[in-house]
Formats: sequence, structure tokens, C-alpha cells
Amino acid sequence: MKKVLIANRGEIALRVQRACHELGIKTVAVYSSADRELMHVQLADEAVCIGPPAPLESYLNIPAVISAAEITGADAIHPGYGFLAENANFVEQAEKSGFTFIGPTPETIRTMGDKISAIKAMKKAEIPCIPGSDGPLGKNDQENMQLAKKIGYPIIIKAAAGGGGRGMRIVHEESELLSAINTTRMEAHSAFKDPTVYMEKFLQNPRHIEIQVVGDGNGNAVYLGERDCSLQRRHQKILEEAPAPGITAKQRKAIGDQCVLACQKINYRGVGTFEFLYEKGEFYFIEMNTRIQVEHPITEATTCLDIVKWQILIAMGEKISIKSEDIEIKGHAIECRINAEDPDNFMPSPGKINVFHAPGGPGIRVDSHIYQSYVVPPFYDSLIGKIISYGDTREIAIAKMKNALREIVIEGIKTNVPLHQRILEDTKFLRGGVNIHYLENFCKNRAD
Repeated sequence: MKKVLIANRGEIALRVQRACHELGIKTVAVYSSADRELMHVQLADEAVCIGPPAPLESYLNIPAVISAAEITGADAIHPGYGFLAENANFVEQAEKSGFTFIGPTPETIRTMGDKISAIKAMKKAEIPCIPGSDGPLGKNDQENMQLAKKIGYPIIIKAAAGGGGRGMRIVHEESELLSAINTTRMEAHSAFKDPTVYMEKFLQNPRHIEIQVVGDGNGNAVYLGERDCSLQRRHQKILEEAPAPGITAKQRKAIGDQCVLACQKINYRGVGTFEFLYEKGEFYFIEMNTRIQVEHPITEATTCLDIVKWQILIAMGEKISIKSEDIEIKGHAIECRINAEDPDNFMPSPGKINVFHAPGGPGIRVDSHIYQSYVVPPFYDSLIGKIISYGDTREIAIAKMKNALREIVIEGIKTNVPLHQRILEDTKFLRGGVNIHYLENFCKNRAD
């Protein structure tokens, strides 16, 4: 592998580019006309404009991405996260065109991308799942009502093709059920072109815990510990930490070993993340992300492993030669996602960055594509960077993060730095183990 096309933008594109260059691999940056000044575009060995700002005409334009790979003589394509990262059709077209896709097979992406088929696959692999319909809901209203009663209210109706918090509706009592099913079907058809929905027990106060895995597609796989991603607003993660407070080494090993077995059964290739709801000491599978995660740096910090390099090396044919028990999880890491948005009402805040100063010091890492005079465009996700703190203990990691948030300077646009500062002073967060409703309630209580 001599040249990799990076089919993404922003901080993850720069992260992938750094890994490629460390391995002696040249890079091709593709960019929209709004992203000419992105840092990784300036640093790439080659750069190709693939369309106007709208994602559908650029970063989601499969023919344009593949054409860019062809004209630059790239060997492989790294998708990053978002955009085409979990698009099985894109993977198939890229591989048919002769390119190595740095990620799982299209069959795996397709299986795990559909919530119903993913749950079926995980049940076969004996991964614990939330009680539910075990398949799509039919049109028989009476059967659906009986099923909901058997599962027990509250329940949640989910779109099979959903994601990012869309295509879900909570039902607290029987009188709401049929309307909720029909409404979710219509939303699913509109948003995902697939009206298929299914039913699950709604866990009322769970935490969001995920397990990082790596497989080589040759039957070898390892897990790299867990992350707590419970701090979410509208199902979008804001702050993550590793390891998860309150999860014991015994629990970690038990669920981690199960995830490894699941990877072996589906012959998983690349990096991936099993996401679980965790309540009353039990893990319940919700989905698998077949790509690199935004929050991968905190796992890198606690394992001293370069996960993005692993992705690339596995795509080059390298096998995993270590076992999960050989991987030592040390210390504690926290990641704060820095978004270009108002910290009080969460409205996006694009515009020119007049002043930028990154924090530093021992145990601080900053993954960001921004720089002084960079203009944050209004067309994409508001994430402009991530601060990662690492210390021997959770308390030290928190102290380091507080220092980093004091040091960072971003002027010209609004950011959510003040929100992170408030969270890190909250007694509930400091105790550890908050549930997925914590941040919504935290913001609501402050507004009241």
C-alpha cells in the first residue's frame, strides 16, 4: 500500500493522514469547494476537489470519490467516520474498481448496519440483547399489542435502518402503541427509505458503555477495553471516558470475551465498536459501529496502541498476533468534544476563528483541524476538535482536563467549552457512573 485516499474531512481526515505518513504511505485528500483551506488538504501529497459544499454532491458522491482515487493512482481508501464509512454499496464499488477498503467487508457492514439483522447475528453469537420483537413488526395490530404487553411497558419503537437518534419513539402505555408504530414507520420511510421498524424494552436509566474491538478477518480478534459514552444530548455524544467508572475487571473481561467471540463468528475485519446499554449490572447490545469512532483516542491513551495504524495494517494483510489478555489497560482518559456552537442553546456557530491557542502539558492531546484565521463552514457537523486528557487516576484526568479547558482560546466563534467546564464541576459527574439522561437533565435544570 503506497497511497491512500482519505474520503473524509476535518479532524479525522488529519488523524488518518498522520497515521499514513508515519507508515510511509502517501495520501490523497478529497475536498469540497468549501474545504479548500482544511489543514489536511494543505498537508496531503495530492488533493482533489470533488464537488460543491453540499455533502450529497461531494463527500457522499461515490462516483466522484472513486474517480479521484483512479486519477491519483491510490491503492486504498480510508473512509474515516460518517459520510461513506458504513455504506456497503460504496465499499462494493470501491473494491470492484480495484481499491482496498480500509474497513470491514460490505457483507459485514450490511449485516451490522441493519438493526434487526445485527441483533439476530449477536443473538447467534450469544451477545446479550434487549428483550424485543426479534424481528420486524408486522401489520397485525393485535399481535403487536400482545407482544408489547409481553415485553412490558415502557417500550421503544425503532427504525431498522435508523441511527444518530433518529427513527425512535418511546411508548409508555398501550393506548399510544399503534399510533407510535405508524408514525415511526412513516418517519423511517421518509428518512431512510425503509419503513421497517421493530420493538424493544425501553430501559429507563441505563448507561451507554461500548467495547472497542479489532479483528483481522482471519479469525483473530481482541478487545481494547470499554468506554463510557453516557454524556449525550439528543443521542449525540459530548464527553467520553475510559475505562467506564464502576465497571470491574471481571465484568470487562466477560463482556469483552463475548465481543471477541462475536467478531470471530462473523470473521470481522478492521476496527469496530460494540455499543451496549448497561443497567443494574447487565449489558444489552444495541448496535455495532463498523468504523473508527470519534472517541477512539481515549482507548489509545489507556492501551498505548495506535488504533488507526491497526486499521491500515490489517487492510494491508497483517494478522493480529496478540491476545486480549496481553493488552494492559492503564490509567484514565477523558475526551471533550469541542463543537462550534452556542454552549447554552446549542445553535451552530460557523465563522472565522480570529484567535486560536491549543492547550498543552503532560497528558494532554488535541485532535483538531482548526487554526488561526480558519473559517468554520456552515455545511457540516459542528465538531471542530477534541481534547483528550490522561492521568494515572480519574481524578488526575479530570484535573488535567480542567486545566486544558482553561488554557484553550478560540475567538471569533462560540464553542461549547463553557458547557464542558460546568460538567466537570458537577458533583454527580464527579462521582462517576451517570446515566444517558444526565446531560439533558443537567442542561434543563440550568435553563430553569
